[in-house]
Amino acid sequence: MITLNSRGRQLKSEKALVMGIINCTDDSFYKASSLQQTDLIFKRIDEMVSLGADIIDVGGQTTKPGSLQVSLDIELERISPAISYLNSTYPDVWVSIDTTRSLVASHAVDLGAYMVNDISGGDMDPEMIPTVALLDVPFVCMHMQGRPNTMQDSPHYGDVVAELVNFFSKKIMQCKTAGIKEIIIDPGFGFGKTLEHNYTLVKHLHQFASLLTPLLVGFSRKSMIYKPLGTSPEDALNGTTVLNTIALLNGASILRVHDVKEAMEVVKLIEQLQRA
Repeated sequence: MITLNSRGRQLKSEKALVMGIINCTDDSFYKASSLQQTDLIFKRIDEMVSLGADIIDVGGQTTKPGSLQVSLDIELERISPAISYLNSTYPDVWVSIDTTRSLVASHAVDLGAYMVNDISGGDMDPEMIPTVALLDVPFVCMHMQGRPNTMQDSPHYGDVVAELVNFFSKKIMQCKTAGIKEIIIDPGFGFGKTLEHNYTLVKHLHQFASLLTPLLVGFSRKSMIYKPLGTSPEDALNGTTVLNTIALLNGASILRVHDVKEAMEVVKLIEQLQRA
C-alpha cells in the first residue's frame, strides 16, 4: 500500500506505482527518450497515460554522467509545455517535476505538478527543501555522490548500503524538520556509484525498509544494465525488467521508467504472485 498526499489530492494504491519519464531535453543518455518538439512530447505523454502510468516525471535538464547544468530560463522553457498539457488534458494523472532548482519546482507546481523529484536531495539548491515544504507536496529525495559532471570520476564508499541508510536517515529528519510531510527515497542508481556499488544496493534493497518511507528505483536502460551485457541503452529493456522485478520483490514502491508497458506488466505479475 502506498498513499501520497499533495495539495488536497490523494494518490492511493495497493500496488506499486509506475512513473513514466518525459525528458524535454536534447541530450539524454537514451536517445529515444530525448524529446524537444512539443508534438512529440505530447505524443509520448499520450502513450504513457494510455498504458497506465500513475505518475509522469517531467524534466528539462539532462543529468547523465558528465552533463552540465543548463540555464534557468532554458529549463523553465523546456518543462512548461509538458506540464501544462498534462494538467489540461489528463488532470487525474499525477505530474512530478524532475529538477534541482527550487524556482523550477515552484513554477512547475504552479502549472500543475504534484511532487518534486530532486536528484541531489536538496543539496544543489539550499532553498529546495524549504520551498518543497511551503509547496506542501511530496519530495523524492535521491542520493548522489558528487555532481552530474563529476559523479562518475571516482565514486568511493566504505560500506555503500550503510552510508546510504545513514544519509537518508539524516535527510528524512532534515525534510521533516523543514515541514515536508511526505518523503520518498531513491538510492540513485548510477549517480556516483560504480557497477559494484549499484549491484550491492540492489542486493540489499530490503534494508531501506527500516527508513519507513516509500522507495523509488530508477534502473531504466542505465549502464549498470547494458555494460555487463555488452550492449547499449537501446538493448537494455529486458535487463531493466529483471531489475524492476527484483526491486519490487524487495520493497520498492515506485518504478521510474522509460517503458511504461513493460513496467506495468511487472507490477501486475508481482501483484498476482503476492495474491497466490
